[in-house]
Amino acid sequence: MSSKVKPITENSQVTIDVKSLIGILAVILSIAGVYFTLTGQIAQLQLDVIRMQDAVEMNEEFRIKWPRGELGALPDDAVQDLNIEYLQDDVKKLQEEFDDHVDEHEEEE
Repeated sequence: MSSKVKPITENSQVTIDVKSLIGILAVILSIAGVYFTLTGQIAQLQLDVIRMQDAVEMNEEFRIKWPRGELGALPDDAVQDLNIEYLQDDVKKLQEEFDDHVDEHEEEE
């Protein structure tokens, strides 16, 4: 038996049954569907990462600037600050009165 190899030319014909053709098309469509699903999921994950990075940066900025008072203060903080200021003034007046009283008492002795 001699095997003859036919050269492939423009006029060569290929025959394939319909079941094989449908199977090949189904595999190609399945691969395309998986590809597009994966690229969509990757794009969504990239978007989620960008959002998380933005949230981390905003939290970092808040964490640093809030204690310094660069982002404002709560109304309760402002009230507390005023109360502390008034208390400091009262303590200063009391200290001055005490010092004056001690000085007067020392002069009498």
